[in-house]
Amino acid sequence: MKLTSNSFTDQGGIPERNAFGKPDGQNHVALAGNANPHLAWSDVPEGTKSFAVICHDPDVPSKPDDVNQADREVPASLPRVDFYHWVLVDIPPATTEIAEGAYSDGITPRGKAGPLSLDGTRQGINDFTSWFAADRDMNGDYFGYDGPCPPWNDAIPHRYIFTVYALDVAELPFEGKFTGNDAIKAMQDHILGQASIAGIYTLNPRLIVKK
Repeated sequence: MKLTSNSFTDQGGIPERNAFGKPDGQNHVALAGNANPHLAWSDVPEGTKSFAVICHDPDVPSKPDDVNQADREVPASLPRVDFYHWVLVDIPPATTEIAEGAYSDGITPRGKAGPLSLDGTRQGINDFTSWFAADRDMNGDYFGYDGPCPPWNDAIPHRYIFTVYALDVAELPFEGKFTGNDAIKAMQDHILGQASIAGIYTLNPRLIVKK
């Protein structure tokens, strides 16, 4: 399989229009466009009955102690963990493209509705759900896509890996809410093929390349 995007190039920078947060000189970070990127895939395996799309960031700090603290930087040596930004399943087998902004265009405080979505698809909750759990103004179930917003003091840029999976089942066996980990486990014995691309994003002024 092959996966491409008109929104960003593989291993290239993700635009602010596809991010949750963007750099801000006064407050470090401001809300950004939060549109899901365009994705298109080809060379689909025979027997595909549905697709799933998952976006995850494998570079999230495993400990929050230094995150967004003005007097320090999250060290590059800190072990990293996965953070899911998008979990989309039950995509019809005739679909081979997702338009930019089709599933998300702007930020919805307390999260977008779900799991039912466009054209019979379903979206899981992303990890902003747990990130904002203690925030009185933002807590809620964040279904679908919410884009990059890495710590503004992280010593490394973050990778956002978009993967499309071709599956031999029309639907995954979920009822109600499900997570990225749930989707990964449910797909394990049903993957006919997959393809990935990665975009890069940072909010650390030290790492942002001046244009």
